[in-house]
Amino acid sequence: MARVVGVSASTVSRAFNAPNLLRPETVARIVATAESMGYVPNRHARALVTGKTGLLGLIVPDVTNPFFPPLIRAAQRTAEAAGLALLTVESNSVPDRERAHIASLVPHCEGLIIASSRLTPEELRQVGAATRLVLVNNDTTEVARVLVSSADALAEGIRHLVDQGARSFCYVGGPHRSWSEFERRSTLERLADELGLSTTYLRDESGTYHEARSMAAGFPSEVDAFIAFDDVIACGVLDGLSDRGVSIPADTSLLGCDDALPIQTRPRLSTIRLPAAEAIAEAVSMITSTTGDTVPERRVLLPGTLMLRETT
Repeated sequence: MARVVGVSASTVSRAFNAPNLLRPETVARIVATAESMGYVPNRHARALVTGKTGLLGLIVPDVTNPFFPPLIRAAQRTAEAAGLALLTVESNSVPDRERAHIASLVPHCEGLIIASSRLTPEELRQVGAATRLVLVNNDTTEVARVLVSSADALAEGIRHLVDQGARSFCYVGGPHRSWSEFERRSTLERLADELGLSTTYLRDESGTYHEARSMAAGFPSEVDAFIAFDDVIACGVLDGLSDRGVSIPADTSLLGCDDALPIQTRPRLSTIRLPAAEAIAEAVSMITSTTGDTVPERRVLLPGTLMLRETT
């Protein structure tokens, strides 16, 4: 390639690894020649010279949950804009799988994002001390993190239901080690104490539609409003109650969370819209803007928005 362009081999190398050291027209000429020759840079060889692999790792708990595909897409687009390729793996919310993915990704990636981690705070701090790490929806201190908060919007939704006459609530929660689960349940507990509400707490540990639907047979009969951990569980609650002949919103109300469903329910689900794409883009930017070996601690909180539709 150097012979074709008429420059030295070192100049070609700089065009790909340190283009700021060359004149823009020289870089453009070398890149155009590379494309015409079908040249693809070898990431492994480049890493030996620059110490950079051009790879960013992302660990998510469940790629089938509608909340995560838009998040992954936004992460990929933001990473590509920064000149990085994204490696995405799934932990299935299993801590041992998450640990194995971390061990395999850290040596090969310039940074790592973990969404909804199930590891202990001490483990995450150790990872954060070893690589550029940003957590999404995990509030471990001493680690950079971006939190998508439903607390204010959920409190607004609960107050709206109370204004409509609701006094008894049933919360159908999700994975118990999830920060989002803790935040949502805590919000209802706080409002229940403040407003004198009656509450029942159930858990769909698998976070699946089918389990939530099957759980409906055991739901308490006298409940003014159901709150679901996310929209997948809310759909299971909606159909499970319908199986019992319970009409929503005539007999009871239902509020979900995420606003990530690719389909529209009947009746249309009231929920909380969460800025997942903005959160993951912020996480990628926190890594790419870091010049050191680790990301300094920073806590970014992005609030959700209450979306009142037909189930409340």
